Amino acid sequence: MDKFDERILRELKVDGRISNVELAQRIGLSPSATLRRVQDLERANVITGYSAKLNASQLGIGFIAYVSIGLSNHRKQSQLEFEQHVQFIDEVVECHNITGSTEYLLRVETKDLISYKKFHADVLGECAHVDSITTMVVMGSPKDQR
Repeated sequence: MDKFDERILRELKVDGRISNVELAQRIGLSPSATLRRVQDLERANVITGYSAKLNASQLGIGFIAYVSIGLSNHRKQSQLEFEQHVQFIDEVVECHNITGSTEYLLRVETKDLISYKKFHADVLGECAHVDSITTMVVMGSPKDQR
């Protein structure tokens, strides 16, 4: 990685839909050299994909929370079962295995508080290995680079 690769990544992070010609102009290389570098970064798995930023309120998401989950034991099987439990739950948009006093940190998005309460009881509360649930409600997001 050199300064041009770093510039490419910085520009693509801001706007993944930028045209190759515009990207080349911004970083100071020819379009063909820029395209070759982007393709090399993709092949090297530095760039793993492109995504769209979505407007949560337009999608009916009015409640966002980070939820820490403590498991009743630290066995690998318990962790795998928890991960499988939340893998295909639409409300769980992120699941991170973390260090500290709990095992997992989830980002949960629902329509509203009532929907979250149902999710809390029916999904998290019914998972056999969940011992503790701590909810931190997102009040605002002055910086969000996801």
